[in-house]
Amino acid sequence: MTEPKESAVAAAEAGSGLCAGRVVAVTGAGRGLGRAHALAFAAEGAKIVVNDLGVGLDGAPAADSPAARVVTEIRASGGEAVAHGGDIATAQGAASLVAAAVETFGRLDTLVNNAGFLRDRMLVNLAEDDWDAVMRVHLKGHFLPLQHAAAYWRAEAKAGRRPQARVVNTSSGAGLLGSVGQGNYSAAKAGILGLTLVAAAEMGRYGVQVNAIAPAARTRMTEATFAETMAAPQDGGFDAMAPENVSPLVAWLGSGAPSDGVTGRVFEVEAGRITVMEGWRPGPTVDKGERWTAAGAGEAARELLERAAAPGAVYGA
Repeated sequence: MTEPKESAVAAAEAGSGLCAGRVVAVTGAGRGLGRAHALAFAAEGAKIVVNDLGVGLDGAPAADSPAARVVTEIRASGGEAVAHGGDIATAQGAASLVAAAVETFGRLDTLVNNAGFLRDRMLVNLAEDDWDAVMRVHLKGHFLPLQHAAAYWRAEAKAGRRPQARVVNTSSGAGLLGSVGQGNYSAAKAGILGLTLVAAAEMGRYGVQVNAIAPAARTRMTEATFAETMAAPQDGGFDAMAPENVSPLVAWLGSGAPSDGVTGRVFEVEAGRITVMEGWRPGPTVDKGERWTAAGAGEAARELLERAAAPGAVYGA
């Protein structure tokens, strides 16, 4: 997919200084959503660590270095950025991501976990290696950078330098509802939601806020599946599926004072729409006060389901 050449300049002109002086690391920032996030943060005055391993859609090595290209875009617009090519799904790569921010710009303020790829198969055809690869990049690739960044921020807080630290994780509608043919991806993205809630609860005492987004946009991962619905408009009108539509909320969540108090939340973001997701909440319930029989439990479950809201449809069902 060809990235719009004018986007960095346009973003720079639209910036308001919301993230002035902040240091932001974005994983998977060489293309698509990650690139859009990096440019948006730079336009808002942040210094950017652009992480990208430079692999293909399926995670196999690619020939180019997209991170370096994004750094060039940011610098051409007057911003500051450095490329990081480490594998953030390894402890060494995640540690070096934090180190790149601290050694280059003096600190780390915001981490945006975005890196990922697809290995789509129906469950009966899904190879164990394809399950492991997607879990590794999406779920472990969120956990390790988060862990190393959190350790850095905890140390800062204990040294009397309480940060205004922010983490933005990337889930998906597939993680919220499931997606046919994407059992590995859906499970990983659902796991990211659980990780977000735990991290927000554990790290708040150190000045760290952790939120997640479930974006819908046209990227390498979606353009083949949603070629028609996500196609760019031909008349120059609003491009509802442009990845740049998602980035303003990410920049706000990654800002300092403007986003104070917002943590442990999940937002769906698509086109011009932002939705706060309310997650699993107790619905209809019944308490017998003693053990059920199997038949009685089934009858009670049927009655409860009649009173409960219908679940959202699984994507592709």
